[in-house]
Amino acid sequence: MATFVDHVTLHLRAGNGGNGCVSVKREKFKPLAGPDGGNGGNGGDIVLVSDPQVTTLLGYHRHPHRSSDNGGFGMGDHRSGYAGEELELAVPVGTVVKDPAGNELIDMNEPGMRYVVAPGGIGGLGNAALANPKRKAPGFALLGTPGFEGDVLLELKTVADIALVGYPSAGKSSLIAALSAAKPKIADYPFTTLHPNLGVVQAGDVRYTVADVPGLIEGASEGKGLGLEFLRHVERCSALLHVLDCATLEPGRDPISDLDVILGELAAYPVPEGQTPLLERPQLIALNKIDVPDAHELADFVRSDLEARGYRVFEISAVSHEGLRPLSFALAELVEAARREQVAAEAARPRIVIRPQAVDDSKFVVKVEGGSDGNVYRILGAKPERWVAQTDFNNDEAVGFLADRLAKLGVEDQLFKAGAVAGSTVVIGRDNGVVFDWEPTLTSTAELLTSPRGSDPRLDALNRPTRNQRREEYFERMDAKAEARAELVREREAGLWADDDYNDNKETDGE
Repeated sequence: MATFVDHVTLHLRAGNGGNGCVSVKREKFKPLAGPDGGNGGNGGDIVLVSDPQVTTLLGYHRHPHRSSDNGGFGMGDHRSGYAGEELELAVPVGTVVKDPAGNELIDMNEPGMRYVVAPGGIGGLGNAALANPKRKAPGFALLGTPGFEGDVLLELKTVADIALVGYPSAGKSSLIAALSAAKPKIADYPFTTLHPNLGVVQAGDVRYTVADVPGLIEGASEGKGLGLEFLRHVERCSALLHVLDCATLEPGRDPISDLDVILGELAAYPVPEGQTPLLERPQLIALNKIDVPDAHELADFVRSDLEARGYRVFEISAVSHEGLRPLSFALAELVEAARREQVAAEAARPRIVIRPQAVDDSKFVVKVEGGSDGNVYRILGAKPERWVAQTDFNNDEAVGFLADRLAKLGVEDQLFKAGAVAGSTVVIGRDNGVVFDWEPTLTSTAELLTSPRGSDPRLDALNRPTRNQRREEYFERMDAKAEARAELVREREAGLWADDDYNDNKETDGE
C-alpha cells in the first residue's frame, strides 16, 4: 500500500455559472412595471494552497476527482443567484503544478501561496441588467458559462536545505535520525529507504532541514535502483552531504570509488533551467561508521585524498554520535551562507511592471481553414467564445443580441478582410465550436461593393428615361400593335381564320 506519493494527476471540475432570469415585475395597477430578472451566481473556483503542515500527495492519489459547487440561477424581483463555494486543496510546499502537456503553471515553493488552478464559470446576466433606453424590456437573459474541466499534474519537489546522498546502507537514515527527531525506517539491508525523509536540525541559532533520499547505485541514470527517481527532491537543496560507508564488506567498494560513482550519477541528472547544477553546489563529506575499528582506520587513510580534492571531511558515527556536533555546525554555516545569497538575489530582482492592455486590442483572431465545401472561418478569442456560451439559441432576441455584440467587437470587419462572403461557414470556438452560415449585417452596403476603385455601380442604376424617350417607347408599342392587327386581317383574307375568330381577336386587342 502506498505511503508516499510525489506524482498525482488531479481530475478537476469547477462549478458552472448560474443562468440569468427573465422576469417582468407585475403589481396592482402596474401590469408591466419593467424587467426584474436577477443575475446568476458565479461557479466556485478550485484553489491550490501550499501548506507547511502537508507533506505528501497521498490524499489526492486516493481521491483524484475533485469538484466545486455550481452557482445558483437568478430569480425575479432582482434576486441574484448564490455564488458557488470555493474549494481549497492543500498541497505540500514545493509542489510544481503542470498542465497535461507537461508545461509548468506555477511552482508553489513558499508557504501560503494560492493559485486558482480551475476557475469557476461566470454567472449570466438577468434581463434587468440587460435593459437600456433602447431595449427597455429584454425578453432574454444570458446563460452561465461552464467552469474549467480537465486534468492537472502535481509533482512534489521537497524543499530542504541539506541533501544526504550516498550508496544504499551507507547510514543516511541513521544519520538523519541522530541529527533530528525524524524516525525513518532503519534496517541492515539495502534500499531500506523507499521514499524521501525530512528532518529538522537545530545547530546553535540556526535551524535547517535535512532530506534523506533513497540510495544511489551505479547506473541509476539509466533507471537502476530508486535514487535517481527521487533526486527531484534535492533540486532545491543548498548543499549536499556525501555519506560514505567506511565499513562496507562488498568487494570492490571503498569510500573513494563510492564517491566517484555518486558524482557521476549526480552529473547525469539534469536540473531545471535557471538552477545551479548539483555538482556546483557546496558539498561536504561524512565518513560514517567509524565506531567500527577497521572503518576508523580506513577513514584516516582516505581522508587526505578527499581533502586533496577540496572537500571538507568529517569522521562521524551515527550510532555513537561521534563527530555529529561539528558536522551539524558546518552544515549550518553552508545554510546561512545560502540564505544570505538568496536574500541578496531577491533584493536585486527587477521590479515587476504591470502594464495595462491596449485599448484597441481586438481580443480575437480569424483563422481561415480549408474544407471540402470551401473555406471555413474560425473565430478564436476569449470574448466571442464566452458570448456564444452565454447565448440561448432558442431565443431569437438573444441571437440578435449576440450578433450586435460581435459586430461591435469588429468581428464582421475582420471576416470581410479575411475574404468571407455572405453564406460562408463561420465557426466560433475551437473543436466543438458553434457553426453559422454567415449573413453580414449591412449598414450602408458599402462592404459589398466589388466595382473598380473610383466607381460605384449603384449610381449607374439611377438613370431615369426622359420625356422624349418615353414618347418614343409609346409609339413603338402602338406601331407593334397595329402591325399585329394587320397581320390578322391578311390571315383572314387568306382563309386561315374564321370571322368569329377575327372578332374575338379584335375584342382581345381592345377594339
